[in-house]
Amino acid sequence: MSYVYLFKYIIIGDTGVGKLCLLLNFTDKRFRPEHDVTIGVEFGTRMVTIEGKPIKLNIWDTAGQEAFRSITISFYRGGAGALLVFNVTRRETFRNLTKWLEDTRQHVNRNITIMLIGNKCDLAHKKVVRRKEGEQFAKENGLLYLETSSKTAHNVGEAFIKTAAKILQNISEGVIDMSNETPGITIGYGLPQGPSGANDGVVP
Repeated sequence: MSYVYLFKYIIIGDTGVGKLCLLLNFTDKRFRPEHDVTIGVEFGTRMVTIEGKPIKLNIWDTAGQEAFRSITISFYRGGAGALLVFNVTRRETFRNLTKWLEDTRQHVNRNITIMLIGNKCDLAHKKVVRRKEGEQFAKENGLLYLETSSKTAHNVGEAFIKTAAKILQNISEGVIDMSNETPGITIGYGLPQGPSGANDGVVP
């Protein structure tokens, strides 16, 4: 299937916060109740349509364990979008966000779009991190923010799609310069042609 752009995503955060479940819910529309620890990385892909433009998302779920850090950091490079995930029922995963954010910004381009995700919001009776805490952290660090549930699919699609919409907005506003090779963004098939007959690399 043709697409205007391909965006590379990474999903990062502590082990056990539901990163793989978010990926599977979005790409396969399924929920895996048992806890499978990601070894290294997992990969998924899905087409979405934003403002009438087909966008392909290549999504890499990275392992949260320190033992795989050298492997997962190599996948940070070239990310156009990142989903930074914590578990709203485990405060330590929220406290560790600063470390994950520092790692991400050290190894990716400065224009990466980051969506902060408070996952497992369906477990309201166990929730220890309040929405306004997540919103405040996001505001202070220039991130987008949503609470999700990979079990009920609440806001899962929105998390991936709103991240893509922000990347697309940055392209159209010139924040991301598509005249040069841009990490994590590939111009695909179907981009409108410019006067010269070549792809302009911009969204009209």
